[in-house]
Amino acid sequence: MVKGLFTAYTGMYNEQKRMDIITNNLANTNTTGFKREGVTAEAFRDLLALRMKDDESPGLNPHRLGLQNMGVKIGEVYTDWQQGPLRQTDNPYDVAIAGEGFFTISYTNKSGETSTKYTRDGNFELTQDGYLVTMDGDFVLGSTGQRIKLDPALDSKIDRTGRIWQDGREVARLGIANFANYDYLEKYAETLYTPLEGAQITTSDAETIQGYLETSNVETVTEMVNMIAITRNYETNQKVIKTMDESLRIAANQLGKV
Repeated sequence: MVKGLFTAYTGMYNEQKRMDIITNNLANTNTTGFKREGVTAEAFRDLLALRMKDDESPGLNPHRLGLQNMGVKIGEVYTDWQQGPLRQTDNPYDVAIAGEGFFTISYTNKSGETSTKYTRDGNFELTQDGYLVTMDGDFVLGSTGQRIKLDPALDSKIDRTGRIWQDGREVARLGIANFANYDYLEKYAETLYTPLEGAQITTSDAETIQGYLETSNVETVTEMVNMIAITRNYETNQKVIKTMDESLRIAANQLGKV
């Protein structure tokens, strides 16, 4: 019966983690280039043969098998890479990627350290010095890894291949990168991604569309339905714990007197 309490607890813990992810998705419904996340769960029977007598992982998360801990555990958090709808803005420095690929960004953190990040958020602007930057002020990089600098006095035309034209001549080209396996991308902030060790950068055949932005791929109705289901599952596990607690109380206070 005590193991039943643990099983119900792991179910509640799992639903809490799922709720955290869904609320983050809903909070970023209007975030440009945001990709929704989901989570998988692993049942005890699926992990039965993986480890035996493993008690080396203390903490809130149950062991994969450990001392025969029953219940459910978080499998993995995954990213839904499906492209979001495109929204027309008519801003010449707003760019959307149609297809697989990422803009290349020179990101500077609060400590002044610079690194290369990747994003689907093409909400760019031009500084007074003519540099193409993100809304956070990070430099947009070109196809050769250089910062993109334009003439602020001239109109800019960005074609479907990412080339930037001013006064009838090509002055720069957006650095669009793709990856052989997106499992090697780690989320950094809401719309930035950093490659992990082993990530393979490949060329992208995606098109760039000027005057458009890729919106979030979060479907609000679907997330709300999932939220209701999670709430009900959580409440069910609560009822299981209350029922078992009452049974244990009876066993301790009444049956023990017999």
